[in-house]
Amino acid sequence: MSRGVADIAPARLALLNGGSVASATLTEGLAIDFAQLLAAAVPDIGAARLERMRALAAAGITRRMALAAQLLLEANVDLALLQAYPSDTVRGWACFVVAAQAGSTLPQQLAAMRPLADDGHFGVREWAWLALRPRLAEHLPEAIALLAPWTADPSERVRRFACEALRPRGVWCAHIAQLKEEPQLALPLLQPLCADPAIYVQDSVANWLNDAAKSQPDWVRSLCAQWLLESPVAATARICKRAQRSLA
Repeated sequence: MSRGVADIAPARLALLNGGSVASATLTEGLAIDFAQLLAAAVPDIGAARLERMRALAAAGITRRMALAAQLLLEANVDLALLQAYPSDTVRGWACFVVAAQAGSTLPQQLAAMRPLADDGHFGVREWAWLALRPRLAEHLPEAIALLAPWTADPSERVRRFACEALRPRGVWCAHIAQLKEEPQLALPLLQPLCADPAIYVQDSVANWLNDAAKSQPDWVRSLCAQWLLESPVAATARICKRAQRSLA
């Protein structure tokens, strides 16, 4: 495994930039030259668009992901082509394409995002919720209602998306002020997952509540006490312990 960008072998980096392999670590993903990858994935993307990508080479990765999606939308690149690409970064671009499509309703965007939320690569799954989070936060009641059925999905990845996408604070994303103040609004997403058997989902629920505990600690304590009474199983105990890890 690569420890830092400088530790990635040139041959490995060439494969990543060429789009023929998926990144094995976050470090590998951060090392990819987006302009090179864009040229490899979409050979007819055009010199002007590649130059716009190069001009943003020093920007943060989320900003570059959004620009890549914008360029792909301008070029009318087939979304199915992106979703099937070997590179997880290219499939991540697909997430931002879905989120940036003008005229799409939120139900349409969620339907298009679902296979990406269930992608086999950890990075694509993170991009899926990060890309759509601003739209979800903008339409919070509708988003919660639409995501509630996802908490019963057979796939733990989809169940996790339902929780992770609307964390009050989250990582690499803007906070959702309304959920920091009124975390109870998200109970339709949290309650069905209080005893989820998957560690992947348990960690997301616990992190959601840990976020909420920073602004509404009493609510989190009360909810956890209720859950432990109603659901005296190991999964719930693990969630509640992790949820309250920042509380005195």
